[in-house]
Order: sequence, then structure tokens, then C-alpha cells
Amino acid sequence: MTDTTLNTRVLLASRPHGEPTAENFTIETAPVPQPADGEVLLRTIYLSLDPYMRGRMNDAKSYAAPVEVGAVMEGGTVAEVVESRDPSLVPGDIVLCGLGWQTHGVLPANQVRKLDPSRAPISTAVGVLGMPGFTAYAGLLEIGRPQPGETVVVAAAAGPVGSAVGQIARIKGARAVGIAGGPEKVAFLRELGFDEALDHRSPTFKDDLKAVVPDGIDVYFENVGGHVWDAVLPRLNTYARVPVCGLVAHYNETELPAGPDRTSRLMQSILTKSITVRGFIQNEFVKTHYKDFQRDAAAWIADGSLQYKEDVVEGIENAPEAFFGLLTGKNFGKLLVKVGDDPTA
Repeated sequence: MTDTTLNTRVLLASRPHGEPTAENFTIETAPVPQPADGEVLLRTIYLSLDPYMRGRMNDAKSYAAPVEVGAVMEGGTVAEVVESRDPSLVPGDIVLCGLGWQTHGVLPANQVRKLDPSRAPISTAVGVLGMPGFTAYAGLLEIGRPQPGETVVVAAAAGPVGSAVGQIARIKGARAVGIAGGPEKVAFLRELGFDEALDHRSPTFKDDLKAVVPDGIDVYFENVGGHVWDAVLPRLNTYARVPVCGLVAHYNETELPAGPDRTSRLMQSILTKSITVRGFIQNEFVKTHYKDFQRDAAAWIADGSLQYKEDVVEGIENAPEAFFGLLTGKNFGKLLVKVGDDPTA
């Protein structure tokens, strides 16, 4: 690696107010850093774009520290080792790491995990076999706990988390109802084997939902909020379980929505129906569930019962625009930025 090689980085230039815009990001080049003892120099191959990144742009208390203004946007990555100053890794190794939105970076060797490219396409390490897949697995099985014959409804069902939730529900013997935006995504859910698939953009969405859950909803995996939640709440059964994974419909809000305060009605439903509503972050289940997830998900992919779709954008400079689309549902499948050549493809 020569000193003239440059690292292209996407920095958080300012904190957004409402929807992020191009002005909130800066794209710059800088010299590629050099590794010290115990570190590795990495070249990014795939960058994962995920809804949680919107929250990290805010200077607000949350489960993780915000990205500092002027810092590289954070994100999960699959990368190739270019130079190693640690005996556990050698140039050419493919690793899972958190380089963020940049083409190159240096990390301690103990902060990366070596991948086996013969096991599955390396992009899946930030998708169905990575954080999104694990989020679906842990949230559904630990909080949702679907039983054979129960009805599981999942929002944003064509995304990487939602599509896995529905398929795992069916593997466990439950009935899966997916909610997505647009006829193309609805058709995709049917291809995946969902028992029912609904378009939340349809003017008849509330009635459509009522028609396909005649016996109510036992598990609702929440990724969206908004009008989807409004339609789901009256359909929840006694003892329903609601894993709250995301609320993408509300991430760009700067104030409370207009209208009456319906908190009392929500709490009354939770009380009278004994509903369990629990928010979660996937990393709280890593110690107890991750090994089982890796075993089960790999087997399900191998036998065809767990399928996945990827939406790949080329070039780190296109990450901001792709991210804007993610927040409005434009992506179709797991959204990835292909930052550099994939030597395993």
C-alpha cells in the first residue's frame, strides 16, 4: 500500500432537522492510515445501510452514542485485510467489522471477525447471516415466542429483518402475514411463502388486514409504527406479544404528531388484553442466542426455507442518497453499498 493511496470517507457534516439531506454529509479523501502493532489495515467491500443510523445522527440520549459531527458515519462492513500487524490475520482474509462509511480503515485485530467465504456469500454477513437476520431471530423467538397455529404479523416485511421474521414464523409452524409498501414487494412476500401479504399504501389497508386475520393477531413484530400500528392495535389478541424492533415512520419527526393524545387508549388495550410490548436491541441477546442463530440460519438457507434479497448500490459516494431512500422505503431487500471489488464473487 503506497502513501499516495487515498481513503474516501463520508462524514457527518451537520445534524439533520427532520429528513436528512445531502448537506448533512461531506465526502472527502484522506491518506490511507497505517496499522500499528496489533492492528490491521482493511479495504471495505460491502457497507450495510440500516435504519438505526438515522438515530445516530442525532445528539440525543439513546442506547448508543451519537456520531460526532465531523466523524465518519458508522456502519457494519465486510472488508479485506490489506496489511496485518497481528498474527491472527493475514492479507487476503475477509472479515466482518465496523469500518463505517469509508473505503479503508484501521482497526485492532480483536475487533474484527474472520469470515469463511465458502460458507455463504460474504455479503450475507451484514444481512441474513448478520445483524438483520439475528435481529429477526432473537426478537421473534425470545419476545414473540410464536406457537404453531398462531398468527404472526410483521411490518416492513420485504426488508431484511421483516422478511426473515415471516419465514422463521412459518418454520416454527405459525401463520405469517406480511405488510409492505407497493405491489412488487407484496408479490415478493408471496414468493417467500407468506400466508398473506398486504400493501399498507392501499386505501383499503385497514379492511384488508381485518379480513386476513379473522382470529386476531398473536404476535406483531413492529418495525414501522404510524398508520400500520394504528391498524394492527385493534386486532391484537389477549396475551399478544409485540417485539418493538423499529419505528421507521417516526425517525424523521421533530415534534409530536398532531391530533388527540391516544396514550390512554393504548394503555387500556395493553391492560385489558394482557399484551406484552417490549422494545429490544439485538445485541442484548448475543451471548444467549447468537450461536443458535448461526447454526439454524445457515441450515435454513441451505435447505431453502430461509431466502433473502439484496439491494446493492455501487460506490461509497452514493451511500447518502441510498440512505435517504432507505428511510422512505425505496430499497427492496437488504440495502448494501458495494464499496470495492469482491474477490470471492
